Amino acid sequence: MLAGQSNPLWHYAAAAYPGKVGLLMGPSYFKKQRIQRWMPYVLDNDAFTLRDNWSESAWLAMLEWAMMSQYKPQWILVPDKVGNCEETIRLWHKYLPIAKSFGWPVAFAVQDGISVSDVPDADVVFVGGTTEWKWKNIEQWNIFKRVHVGRVNSIFRVWQCQDLGYESVDGTGWFRDPSNPEKLPALEEWMQGVRRPQTTELKLTEHNAIYETNTA
Repeated sequence: MLAGQSNPLWHYAAAAYPGKVGLLMGPSYFKKQRIQRWMPYVLDNDAFTLRDNWSESAWLAMLEWAMMSQYKPQWILVPDKVGNCEETIRLWHKYLPIAKSFGWPVAFAVQDGISVSDVPDADVVFVGGTTEWKWKNIEQWNIFKRVHVGRVNSIFRVWQCQDLGYESVDGTGWFRDPSNPEKLPALEEWMQGVRRPQTTELKLTEHNAIYETNTA
């Protein structure tokens, strides 16, 4: 689970459950984070968060900052356009040379309308797109070796992605009302390998369906 949180709870989880948590950092908030050797991290591009206010200069500034860091990211997400496959492919060809010049693995964000055959030669496939399209097509990406799924905010979806063999997920919803048993307590059980009955997980999915639609 990758989150844009660098609080004591997340650092505790990194030590208590090695390999289960990490940081997702984007151009709009990377300066608020401090990289530690025990906390893996990846570089988002903030296309979903910033939408039409996305800044190329801010993205480049983040890459330069990471280059100066002692610890390097596990991968970087090449700029994309949420829900727009044609524009995403155009941006991939435009920014791929820049991203690869830093020497880190690069991720390609699949968007609405993109098929498996459209995916370029990326190190990581980042499953983005609108919520309905993403979950309708979630199973088809498991032919790729490394897959990350964005905006995963229910425990049922976390387990679903793990069952499909996907490498990682992210979601901001876990830290909103964190005492809610469907949120951080459920996520910690996942870190411990504790799996509740499927009927409970399905109920959580129904409860979070609208929530996921409106959550980064």
